[in-house]
Amino acid sequence: MELETWTAPPGDRIPNHPRFPVLVYRGVPAALEGPDAAREGFAAHGWRGSWVDGVFDFHHFHSTSHEVLAVVAGAATIELGGPLGEAFEVAAGDVLVLPAGTGHRRAIARDGFTVVGAYPEGQERYDLLRGDDPAEVEAARERIAALPAPPRDPVGGEGVAGWR
Repeated sequence: MELETWTAPPGDRIPNHPRFPVLVYRGVPAALEGPDAAREGFAAHGWRGSWVDGVFDFHHFHSTSHEVLAVVAGAATIELGGPLGEAFEVAAGDVLVLPAGTGHRRAIARDGFTVVGAYPEGQERYDLLRGDDPAEVEAARERIAALPAPPRDPVGGEGVAGWR
């Protein structure tokens, strides 16, 4: 399992996180084993409210929760950081840990692209914002900055420890 980090740029509509980088794990065994294994792995590390689906094709972010996305099938081009961000190629076995505020969208999906998503315990009731209302984005910035790092990394790696 390899860890890459990427820091999203601050944005107007999509705030991104002011301190925490995006974590990209490659070759996560549970993600390679499929949805059930990914969900069980997340739950074992205190990440709950899991679901199995795709990623929306529009830029959005969450201000009340960090999010983890495990690619369990197929491949995709995922844009992170909103319109000012970067495109990432992901495939089965990759896991993205998105700090609150990080813009994300699916640009291209291939070969039955499927992810398992989850949230730190206590943050399962996430919001979904597109950044259309400047006042809403400003309020979201305050929530994002106040949200602490989760107590445990969703895949048992060292990435989230770097958020503290």
